[in-house]
Amino acid sequence: MKTIRTSIIGFGAIGQGVAEVLLLKKEYLRSLGLEVRVVAVADSKGATFNPNGVDLAKCLVRKRETGTVALEKLSGLELIKRLDHELVIETTPTNIETGGVGLQNMRAAFETGKDVVTSNKGPLTLKYGELQEAAKAAGSKFRFEASVGGAMPIINLVNEVLAGNEVKGIKGILNGTCNYILSRMLEEKASYKDILAESMELGIAETDPSYDVEGIDTACKLVILANALFGLDATYNDVEVTGITKITPDALEMAQENGYVIKLIGEVSRKGLQVAPRLVPIKHPLAVGGTLNVASVDTELAGEITVTGKGAGPIETASAILSDLISIYREC
Repeated sequence: MKTIRTSIIGFGAIGQGVAEVLLLKKEYLRSLGLEVRVVAVADSKGATFNPNGVDLAKCLVRKRETGTVALEKLSGLELIKRLDHELVIETTPTNIETGGVGLQNMRAAFETGKDVVTSNKGPLTLKYGELQEAAKAAGSKFRFEASVGGAMPIINLVNEVLAGNEVKGIKGILNGTCNYILSRMLEEKASYKDILAESMELGIAETDPSYDVEGIDTACKLVILANALFGLDATYNDVEVTGITKITPDALEMAQENGYVIKLIGEVSRKGLQVAPRLVPIKHPLAVGGTLNVASVDTELAGEITVTGKGAGPIETASAILSDLISIYREC
């Protein structure tokens, strides 16, 4: 049995989802010869740690009852540097301006020879090349499937399942909030403003939804795909971005009358990166509704491969983190 001593740095919705999934899949992991021993959990207020393993169920209860998992005034960064363990699961909030604490955490993990699995887009958007070099220099594994499509596989699909295929381009819907808003605007013949308010009430959109509706989130995901799958040295500034804020019910209805829907589509290839509302034929595989994500991978040998799934949600995102963890350590 291989024991993987692990920290969960960031214990918001996704970090808690990871804890739930690790509890749920404990026996399954053991059937693969893997024991994941979480030795530390940290949130913005502090941490709890135990070299012999923390009680994840108690961590979840404490977080929900008190708002923090903290029993000690230690940061995630301090735990990464001080505590002996193999894997950092980095699930702190995304910051695309500076990389935030996530960037510091990943740098520290590689400096101390640890592997990293993350859902955090910010550091990857800003410092992808640097982080890959740091991981390589340290001999560390670095996986980030959860940063792009949540439960929907894109990076691992291309790198593993479609290995040997030249990928010509990828296009799709990579933001569930925008997809929900556009779908509901068409269904209800309602304004962008009204459906945005509805989506915020339901918790689908954030209190400040600009990151989603202006196309920023989709653009960040394209940057990660461009660098990870096409070998480009892209940044956010390389993406042409148009959001959905100016889409009207009339435009959606006119498109429908002509056999189309309007979707916020992200496209990436070696020729460039673009996010913009596009007309999509109603029966096209990209014409999914609600909060679903979808990606079509155009390959040299296999043609177009399309995958659809939930691009967000704590358990869904945690499923991609679990997949990355298994991929790293089952290979060893």
